[in-house]
Amino acid sequence: MKRSVLTRYRVMAYVTAVMLLVLGTCMVFKYGFDTGDDVTFVVSQLHGLLYIIYLVFAFDLGQKARWPFGRLLWVLVAGSIPFAAFFVEPRVTAEVEALVEDEDSEEPVSA
Repeated sequence: MKRSVLTRYRVMAYVTAVMLLVLGTCMVFKYGFDTGDDVTFVVSQLHGLLYIIYLVFAFDLGQKARWPFGRLLWVLVAGSIPFAAFFVEPRVTAEVEALVEDEDSEEPVSA
């Protein structure tokens, strides 16, 4: 598996986690203080789009790492639970790191 598969998962895991926390803060302001309706709308739409991208990248990583369905499902859902991605991502990285091929060590075979 290429390192880029893991890298794009890691980036989207953190981006999605941060956006979920921002969305939660916007919701507090919207419903608790009756302000920020427009900001909440924009952040919710942006988080939804980024979560879809996260799902695609996490699914791709899970397929290439040959995870069982339960493990894949947990990683997919982690993007929708606040703070979960901050705990799941390091574990996934540690597990998948062994499967990552070092791109520098791959040399073409001469005939």
